[in-house]
Amino acid sequence: MPRLLQHWVNEQASRRPTNTALVSGGDRLSYADLEARSNQLARLLKDSGCRRGDRIALLTPKTPMAIAALLGIYKADCTYVPLDPASPASRLAGILDSCEIRSVIAGGPVAPRLAELLADGSRPSLRIGALGELSPSGEAFPTFFTLDDLAAYSAEPVDCRNESDDPAHILFTSGSTGTPKGVVITHASVIHFVEWATKYFGMDASDRVSAHPPLHFDMSFFDIFGAAAVGAEIHLVGPQLNVMPNHLASFIRESALTQWFSVPSSLNYMAKFDVVGFGDLPALRRVLWAGEVLPTTTLMHWMNRLPHVRFTNLYGPTETTISSSYYTVPACPDDPLAAIPIGTACEGEELLVLNEDGSPADRGETGQLYIGGVGLAREYWRDQERTAAAFVRHPRRLSERIYKTGDLARVGDDGLVYFLGRNDSQIKSRGYRIELGEIEAALYAVPDVQDGAVVALDTCSFEGAVICCAYATAIGKHVSPVTVRRELGRLIPGYMLPAHLLQLDRLPTNANGKIDRSRLKSVFKERLDAHAAQTA
Repeated sequence: MPRLLQHWVNEQASRRPTNTALVSGGDRLSYADLEARSNQLARLLKDSGCRRGDRIALLTPKTPMAIAALLGIYKADCTYVPLDPASPASRLAGILDSCEIRSVIAGGPVAPRLAELLADGSRPSLRIGALGELSPSGEAFPTFFTLDDLAAYSAEPVDCRNESDDPAHILFTSGSTGTPKGVVITHASVIHFVEWATKYFGMDASDRVSAHPPLHFDMSFFDIFGAAAVGAEIHLVGPQLNVMPNHLASFIRESALTQWFSVPSSLNYMAKFDVVGFGDLPALRRVLWAGEVLPTTTLMHWMNRLPHVRFTNLYGPTETTISSSYYTVPACPDDPLAAIPIGTACEGEELLVLNEDGSPADRGETGQLYIGGVGLAREYWRDQERTAAAFVRHPRRLSERIYKTGDLARVGDDGLVYFLGRNDSQIKSRGYRIELGEIEAALYAVPDVQDGAVVALDTCSFEGAVICCAYATAIGKHVSPVTVRRELGRLIPGYMLPAHLLQLDRLPTNANGKIDRSRLKSVFKERLDAHAAQTA
């Protein structure tokens, strides 16, 4: 078992240096090149004053140099904090300040975001390292390094002092108070999952693995380090392909991918446009999905067309490191209404379906889903109150912790665990975990909006849950839905923006004087059904 994540790349650079590690378009990077560039960056970071445990942010699209930078951050004994280039500056600023980020390594068309982050002068000590051009740019950013500077540093292996229980990265997820939560994941937790998964799936150096999720998604760590653990090729999937299902299928076909891992919305989208034929994608060996429920009809579509492929459902919140359970579908379902289980716990993990009093729920009975074992995150970054609320004592082994997922589940007669949905206002939409409370917090920050609520409607489309927002303005004020959406876009990422907005004189309330969210759902459903009928 490697002590740190980057040791897999060290080993592959020694054993098979000329083998391709990364593929992006026409660009290829060997394991030797990946090792050399990450070593140089690590030495540069150390030479510039970075110390063990410092948080280094990465603000760049998914590129081979971004992967090298991730490894360089680890090799400098620092903690990696990925930033989503599509997120508003206000959200990124909160992450920078919360983590006391020492340096931001940036590249690609992120200059406007950097300009916003530096505009108010409140972060004078923030240093910018440039991985290539920061374009488009109307600003001249002082940088403490560029790619040209790496050539001055040795590419020899770096002496790393981190331990396996040290933080590898901090991943920020949506928070119910409107403040993102930083999930602290250790090297050991990722290593344990990767070692189990590569063995279970039978991965080896002949594999060509997709890297579909963005770098701020925890799923990306299995793509990167699962491939590195066995010396396989990682094929970076450009985000522009997500809106072109035929091109996405062509990418899988032309890259001769053996493994595809994504959120279900991508599989739904390709199925919707029927871009994969019967017996297509002959190189593909396995399809994995996680992040939300895959409709059984979509699974049937894929399994009927690709009988040579193994299909596996993975489940696990960010707080439990990539995935905690798995279920490989033994045969194509014949009932489109049949539920696909999340299955059984991965090695070293434990799934518990509990009643409110902490006792195990009976088979077939709905209960709260908890997870225990080696994958648990260390904590929420500098938030002991949230940590204590989410990571509670095991009901039988009081010295151990379990994570309260907030999901509902049941154990079937077959002994498998079935996911039944969220127990709170957190939803999954297009693979993103979204807390509706964070959207509401942003809504109340829109000028002249006095009251508001955000609800989600389940759909059978590839998009998953549809986010709907109702609001009321101050007396005598009018704020159009277009304005509300624009203002929300300054505060929250695009994937959180409501698809439907409705201005009301006042929001409906129930007998307790609280906003009647059930009524709001009915209002939106009636409007959507009416619109669908008109356009049919």
